[in-house]
Amino acid sequence: MYSLVWGAFATTLGWVLATDVRGAAHRFHAFTHAATPFRGSGAPVVGVGFLRLVAGIFALIGPIVLVSGLLDLWRGEAEGFRSPPVSGWFVLVEAVIVGAVLWSAWRRSGFLRRQWGAGSVLWRTAAAGVTASVGVFAALLALGWGTWLPAAWLLGGLCGITLLLSGPTGGPSDG
Repeated sequence: MYSLVWGAFATTLGWVLATDVRGAAHRFHAFTHAATPFRGSGAPVVGVGFLRLVAGIFALIGPIVLVSGLLDLWRGEAEGFRSPPVSGWFVLVEAVIVGAVLWSAWRRSGFLRRQWGAGSVLWRTAAAGVTASVGVFAALLALGWGTWLPAAWLLGGLCGITLLLSGPTGGPSDG
């Protein structure tokens, strides 16, 4: 199952960023630069061209992994993902990290807050989907329900791709 989800996500995101559909690579670059902690006011370390090159590699490898996963599923060899049992400390640290990430994304200048503020039903739904998938992914990992982890990952990824393709431009960190 992991191969199916990874292949589908890598193929989709890879092609969207490599071909810079509707400025998605530029939005992704601006978002990653804005989301990097302790970045200061300096220029980004890598440019959009390098990002598109790496995305192109994912766009070429993704279909191979996807077909491999489909063949495994067809032959009945696909296995559910099992996550190891986690300790209470791991769950606590995970909750703090997820909380910090969501706070950063939803603060006044955060990426998801800007998408929500744009007012479109599609953007708001996608922003809520990204938020929900992060929380659900963390909860599933803490509970050890690994079979459903790829579904949460794929939901968040598809909502994120939706924001990259249709989100507003011209925000404070877009450039």
